Amino acid sequence: MTTPDPFLIDGYRVIEEGPGFIVVEKASGLLSVPGIGPDKTDCLVARVASRYAGTRIVHRLDCDTSGVMVLATDAATHRRLSMAFEARQVDKTYVACVAGLMQSDSGEVDLPLRKQVLGSSKQIVCHKHGRPSQTQWHVESRLQSVPQSVRVESVPFFPCSMVRLEPRTGRSHQLRVHMAALGHPILGDNMYAPPNVFGASTRLCLHASVLTFEGRTFVAPPPF
Repeated sequence: MTTPDPFLIDGYRVIEEGPGFIVVEKASGLLSVPGIGPDKTDCLVARVASRYAGTRIVHRLDCDTSGVMVLATDAATHRRLSMAFEARQVDKTYVACVAGLMQSDSGEVDLPLRKQVLGSSKQIVCHKHGRPSQTQWHVESRLQSVPQSVRVESVPFFPCSMVRLEPRTGRSHQLRVHMAALGHPILGDNMYAPPNVFGASTRLCLHASVLTFEGRTFVAPPPF
């Protein structure tokens, strides 16, 4: 598991406190909610709740994905925000660094996903039994090497692309699977990238950079 980014105190930073909610930036390497087993009780919601009583989870980011999250601090706000996420009234934008130089400037992935096997967290593309999953992508820049902030010195340079990802659905691991399916896996991805791409970065290069809900937009620039 990635060590939480040191620039975030206690694995997160507060972006804004609002009536009934708190917006934070979560570090890579910190669970959003408790996992299975006594060694996985430490998580974002527990840490935030120790400072803000009544904190409730509204949505999640993968452990190794960093970025903007909103948590509710009362029951009414939790219900309202949860319904907004369910109704897809929340906009999310991610930034990722992917292997290789993407040829087109933008596009959409429309590939249905399902769990590889029952009880597994790994997802696969399955046109017969998968759930609809769509991601729009846009190339922000093309680089000749992995960003210095996350590059593993022992790994040879290879080209990569910085992309903006806008999921239209919210399937587990959707962005990671979709980018791998395009032939451009995300750097540092321990599940869907080949060993050289996984080992080229000190972390999963996927960051939730923008979150918009109820007419408000919150931003956390990517740390890579």
